[in-house]
Amino acid sequence: VGPFLGGWLVDGAGWRWVFLLNVPLALLCAPVALRHVPESSDERAHTRFDVLGAALCAAALALLTYALIEARTASWAVALSAVAGAVAAVAFVLVERRGKDPMMPLDVFSSRQFTAVNLVTLCVYAAFGGFFFLAALQLQVVVGWSALAAGTALLPTTVLMLLLSARSGELAERLGPRLQLTVGPLLCAAGMVLMLRVGPGASYLADVLPALLVLGLGMVTLVAPLTASVLAAVDTARAGLASGINNAAARAAGLVAVAALPLLTGMGEEAYRSAPAFDDAFGPAMLICAGVLVAGSAIAFTTVRRPAPDCPRPECRTHGSVLTPPLEQGARGTAHGG
Repeated sequence: VGPFLGGWLVDGAGWRWVFLLNVPLALLCAPVALRHVPESSDERAHTRFDVLGAALCAAALALLTYALIEARTASWAVALSAVAGAVAAVAFVLVERRGKDPMMPLDVFSSRQFTAVNLVTLCVYAAFGGFFFLAALQLQVVVGWSALAAGTALLPTTVLMLLLSARSGELAERLGPRLQLTVGPLLCAAGMVLMLRVGPGASYLADVLPALLVLGLGMVTLVAPLTASVLAAVDTARAGLASGINNAAARAAGLVAVAALPLLTGMGEEAYRSAPAFDDAFGPAMLICAGVLVAGSAIAFTTVRRPAPDCPRPECRTHGSVLTPPLEQGARGTAHGG
């Protein structure tokens, strides 16, 4: 519901309130998690916080994002930011490889399935990040809708996810994740190509809604097996670590996409105030997002495999449909906490 709430804030209290939105959500989720989420334990759990790793990771993302956003100025500050960001990224990998309690233990990537699914995640969420950022602006700047109307228009994807994600997870459990991780990105890519019809005077029912329905079906198809496959690729005790890395990959991909797409499509600052200029850049941006999704589909088709049916680990048999770690061990219905 992010686009809807964002539009409501922009047209109402003001966009700055979005920075406080996570506070009440966290206050709500924390007690729910304490009460209902099963406890887990990891014998290799950290004994201290990886301050250096966290700082290097944040610095790399911040510096590289700044360099992408300001790249068209071609200034020394941009060049230094890009170099410093790359150095911080390399240093982060070295620190995580050699540290005693790394924030991101690199040995988790020894699982080919885990690595493959995270590559698919990077492609998928880069495209999603770019799409939802630019589509909301396309509906406002070019079509002429209010921020609230633009946010509300994007809600069909949320509705489809709420209604059908659990069924998608069940299907992936029966068929394996490869098919859905291949077809899902292609459906999403088709939805983004359909968004090319959305321009001045666009109709919601004829132009916007069909694209969102196809996109939403693609999201339903791939998101549940994507998350479940990440969790199934590691030991149950490391499900939290696997989920954290996958979530970080998704957020970082969206961040980089939002920073890079305006640069790649020549979308200058004036485009946000000019309907023709923004519309000219929106089409290439959607094609880039669609191409990234096709690449994700190809990665899934060539690398993702179904877990062996005789695998003794519980995550190879039954796992959560959307965001939950495995809960069953042995026969169905026998839950465990770790």
